Amino acid sequence: MPRLSVNIDHIATLRQAREAKEPDPVAAALLAELGGAEGITVHLRKDRRHIQERDLELLRRVIQTKLNLEMGTSEEIVRIALKIKPNLATLVPEKDEEITTEGGLDLSKANPRLKEVISLLQENKIPVSLFINPTPNSVKKAHKYGSDVVELHTGLYAETKTELDMATELERIAGAAALARKLDLGVNAGHGLNYQNVKKVCLIEEIQEFSIGHSIIARACLVGIKEAVSEMIRLIE
Repeated sequence: MPRLSVNIDHIATLRQAREAKEPDPVAAALLAELGGAEGITVHLRKDRRHIQERDLELLRRVIQTKLNLEMGTSEEIVRIALKIKPNLATLVPEKDEEITTEGGLDLSKANPRLKEVISLLQENKIPVSLFINPTPNSVKKAHKYGSDVVELHTGLYAETKTELDMATELERIAGAAALARKLDLGVNAGHGLNYQNVKKVCLIEEIQEFSIGHSIIARACLVGIKEAVSEMIRLIE
């Protein structure tokens, strides 16, 4: 069965909206683990719009599962990652004006900085995942860059309006996942997945872990973190 890593960024978003001390994303992470989550995902952005360094430091000390740090490649963020030593560093594209990550990394052009960061993290015994669009070319490029894992962007699938479009996107994701496993890459998936659309993606047996945040946190506002996580795990099962 695929693992579930819960993204708790939006707990921090709510806290930062009032520049307050609550709700605490660290407490949310512990409750997510009690609900059955096998990992916690956070994205430390340059603008610190939600997760703060304090959160990372506490999470590293107290969670019992694994910490997946989503990050860009700026010197400051890389330095923090090397200090925190997450269980997995997921490199993602960042735009200052975006509401959320809009797509996978563009690997069509040479990116020496990306290669440098991957090597630096791996030299410090931090496995690396690249957040990519579910295309054969992106998977091959991720493998060439030396990534340990790929996280397949499921945003287009989540936004589909028709059964035909959904089937097309599922086929793309399944093809990318199969190729990644053939190349001996770990396979994660995430973005836009929710309680309504996750079941069909779960049928892609090569996917080892889902990273889901917004939908779980939204549900948690009504039923609590533990129950929201447990409900999602039951769907994945």
